[in-house]
Parts: sequence; C-alpha cells; structure tokens
Amino acid sequence: MGSHQDSTPESPDSPDPLPVPATAAGRAGLDALLARPGRAVIALDFDGTLAPIVPDPDLARAHPGAVPALAALAPHVASVAIVTGRPAGTAVRHGGLADVPGLDRLVVLGHYGAERWDAATGTVTAPPPHPGVEAARADLPGLLAGAGAGEGTRIEEKGYALAVHTRRAADPQGAFEALRGPLAELARRHGLLVEPGRMVLELRPPGMDKGVALRDHVRATGAGSVLYAGDDLGDLPAFAAVGALRAEGVPGLLVASASAEVTALTERADLTVDGPSGVVGLLRALTARLSR
Repeated sequence: MGSHQDSTPESPDSPDPLPVPATAAGRAGLDALLARPGRAVIALDFDGTLAPIVPDPDLARAHPGAVPALAALAPHVASVAIVTGRPAGTAVRHGGLADVPGLDRLVVLGHYGAERWDAATGTVTAPPPHPGVEAARADLPGLLAGAGAGEGTRIEEKGYALAVHTRRAADPQGAFEALRGPLAELARRHGLLVEPGRMVLELRPPGMDKGVALRDHVRATGAGSVLYAGDDLGDLPAFAAVGALRAEGVPGLLVASASAEVTALTERADLTVDGPSGVVGLLRALTARLSR
C-alpha cells in the first residue's frame, strides 16, 4: 500500500526530495501538514524508526541525523512526540534528546504512553507500577530456563514492563516461537498483555497502547493534522488511531520505516521509507519544504 520515495517535480535539485504518499488519504494528510504546519503533530516510534535495530537493545542509539532533523523541524510544527514502548528516560538517554536547542517542546511518551517526559522541564511523570509486573519478574527466569529457548535469550528490564529478546539466540525465530505460549500464560496469570515485536516479546500492563497515547496527545494539542512513523507490530494501534482521527476530520499521514522482519505496517502505510535513514530523509525534506 505504501510507496517508496517518488519525489515531487517541484524540487528536483533537493538532496532530500519530499516523497509522494501512495494513497489519497496520505496525500491529504501531507497537504494539511504543509498548509498548516503550526497545527501539525509529528509523532514517531523510537527503535527501528529513529534508531536502527541492534542485537543488544541497551546499545541502541538514534540515527546520527535523527536529532538534528527533529530539531530543525520542531519549530515549524505544533508538537514533536516520540511514542515508545521503552521507559521515557531510556529513550531520552539513548536518543540524546535532552537539552537540544530547538527541541524545547519535545514530548516523549514512554511505556506506550503510561510515562511522559517533557523537554521543557526534563521530568518524567508516571503512574504506580502494576503489581503483575513484579510477580512476572520473579517468575520469568525460571520460565525461560524451562522453555527450551536456548542460550542468548535475554530479559530487558523496563521498569513498568519486561521484554524477552531472542535476537541473540542460536535460533532467534525458533526461540521466539517456543516462548510465545509460555509467556502468554505467564501474562494471563498476572493480568498482563504480551506484545510481540521484532524478535522480542514484551509483558506489559493492559490499558495503554501507542494508539491511546497518540490520540490523547493529538487531542490535547488541538492538532489539525498528524504524521505517525513506526516500524513494528506495537505501532499498529497508532496506525489505527490515525485512521480513527481521519474519520473525525483530522487528516493524517502513516509512514512505515521499512523492515524485512515486519511487513504489517508497510501494507497499511501511506508512505514507506528505508528504515531510520529514510525517516531522517523525510524529516529533512519536510523541513526544507516548510522553510521555503
């Protein structure tokens, strides 16, 4: 459904030509953003969208061009928000997002919106921890040992959630499939949800997802248009939220950061770009157009 970067004929000499969305709804969303940028929300996932996927999530860092591109675009729009399953503070540190000139109004919605970091204050607001996460934390090492997932499977501690990564296992996909059932049962016992992703299974509390977080933020800002970019299954609720906002009269543009591991977003996107480098190119192209 999405399209790769067909440039507009208006800027043939631009190093970052603005791509043309493949769908009418996407073109309407882009047109609304360009016509009234001061009422636009730019929202993006972190891992796989602003930061390349790496075997060890602790080593994930934003693409070198991501923060400069966001800082250049932010003054033109109503809001820039990063919507991530990571703790908000982790995304801020790994992204190098604190104290960046131009990003003084940046918002990071962490733990699928349960946490919020505001650049203006440098503080994180968050609800109390879900008791099921603590219970699952105690059970998880024994479950992994007995599930036959093999060496290389690791637990990522996310505070309000837990993630099990299989990318470094000898058979990443086999370990992923072996753990799906046991982790689903563990989550059920403790009142949690399992969110599958790119060689990762995350246990988190119910009630929040990226769609809820995005809609709440768009409504709070009174936005007249929204762009959302993501790469993984956890971004599908945000894609659905943009669809719902469109039905309410708020134009939107859905951008997929392409991955061979996950195709569900490219099938639903208005525009597909080539991973984090393509996302950076899109942000630069938007800034160039809005700076005319």
